[in-house]
Amino acid sequence: MARTKMGVVGCGGRMGRMLVAEIVASEGCALAGGCAKPGSGYINQDIGELAGVGRLGISVGDNAEKLIRDSDVVIEFTTPGATATHAAQAAGLGRAMVIGTTGLSVEEGDGVRQAARRVPIVWAPNMSLGINLLLGLVEDVASRLGPDWDVEIMEMHHRGKVDAPSGTALALGSAVAAGREVEFEGVKQRARDGITGPRRIGDIGFAALRGGDAVGDHHVVFAGAGERLELIHRATSRSIYAKGAVQAARWVVGRPPGLYGLKEVLGL
Repeated sequence: MARTKMGVVGCGGRMGRMLVAEIVASEGCALAGGCAKPGSGYINQDIGELAGVGRLGISVGDNAEKLIRDSDVVIEFTTPGATATHAAQAAGLGRAMVIGTTGLSVEEGDGVRQAARRVPIVWAPNMSLGINLLLGLVEDVASRLGPDWDVEIMEMHHRGKVDAPSGTALALGSAVAAGREVEFEGVKQRARDGITGPRRIGDIGFAALRGGDAVGDHHVVFAGAGERLELIHRATSRSIYAKGAVQAARWVVGRPPGLYGLKEVLGL
């Protein structure tokens, strides 16, 4: 049986290296290659040695378009602008894609959605099984509790994370809004500072903490009168994201064009 050829865009980063290691270790997968930003110090290094899995005889390239062409599916954990560009290239080349990048602007997100009209794309703010189960739980709880229960979402990540709130926190907020059957944009409260006045009924509040090497903690708090319900997920290793992304990459090849989430990949 032919193995699925997977390319890793941004293979020099922490997630990129984990993805390379996971692909190499996974049955039915073959590493098509990896690329890094032109001018990066990773260019021409052996991708296996970079990922800590031993020499593979595959050099890190700087041409994302070539990597996409050589792959059945590409996995992308880079920056918002680069992700939108690579999605357009994947669509033009007829290649499937898995995206874990967060923090995309409305325009960049629209670019990904447009690409998904031509090729199958899995786009998930978080690739862990636990978080995707949590999304369903949060929506269900929100649908059962009335708007007099205040909802606050707190997340903590390592000091190097550049976007806040995290994409996962925003996805959890969207799940709350879906459960309440309200428009998320009208009720999200991304930050508070100074004299803000009393909390508006129905708002979904966010708090973002950054520090150390925290992989990712997410707390969803439903606060009622005299009681509080808290749903918590803590990630202790980034390997869970790599495993989920590779699983998604195997699943998406051969699917009809469209935008999928990990919910579909896992059959939740």
